[in-house]
Amino acid sequence: MRRVVAFLIDLVVLSIPIVLAVIFIAVFGVVTLGLGWALFWLISPATVIWPIVYYGMSLGGPHSATWGMRMMDLQMRTFSGSPGYFVLGAAHAVLFWASVSLLTPLVLVVGLLNGRRQLLHDLVLGTVVVNNSVVRAAYAQPPGRAY
Repeated sequence: MRRVVAFLIDLVVLSIPIVLAVIFIAVFGVVTLGLGWALFWLISPATVIWPIVYYGMSLGGPHSATWGMRMMDLQMRTFSGSPGYFVLGAAHAVLFWASVSLLTPLVLVVGLLNGRRQLLHDLVLGTVVVNNSVVRAAYAQPPGRAY
């Protein structure tokens, strides 16, 4: 459930710059008497490039999580436990959107039948989404001990 809420938060984060660009181009088109509306062709490539850059930068960044994942206290890690990198984050986004658009119900079934609750793109890339608070608690110092 936390992963679904994180996805919805990321969807809002991804849509805000696109909506602002559409509003800017619309107003710019009015000001330039219609000439600025020729920039609307940039919106389609931007809706593809922006999410890939967003996921690559955020999943490949120091937090290994998107803004939605950070709010839900989740992180993406590889099977070996190492943090992600830009290409892995970008590939994660591309495979996620491809699998959801082609196999929407089957992707959810894979997550329900898997012991780690990984979706299809997680299995292909060798990643796992972990609860960050559990990971921090595992490495926390036991109470009563001073090192």
